[in-house]
Amino acid sequence: MVFRVAVIGAGPSGLTSIKACLDEGLEPTCFESSDDMGGLWKFKEVSEPNRASIYHSLTINSSKEMMCYSDFPIPADYPNYMHHSKILKYFRMYAEHFKLLEHICFQVKTEERFPK
Repeated sequence: MVFRVAVIGAGPSGLTSIKACLDEGLEPTCFESSDDMGGLWKFKEVSEPNRASIYHSLTINSSKEMMCYSDFPIPADYPNYMHHSKILKYFRMYAEHFKLLEHICFQVKTEERFPK
């Protein structure tokens, strides 16, 4: 019997949650409310209602060695302190490398539910 797992959001934590589920033989489905992955790292000129946003010129304040996934190093040619567009590109590479995109349902809003 395979257990199904719901992952809410396809940001940095959601991506690693999908991968961890797959590594454990679980069947994850990730529900992402927006039209793309990346969470807050997906810059939008006009932010969505009730959603935080980064600013256009944002550069991360921690080094790439400190923020990368342990099983997927950031490319050596990336700057040590990256612009948000490079961070999003890194997340895309991670998702593609581990075939995570097929487990993400985009533009799906989740609501709080309790068992009856």
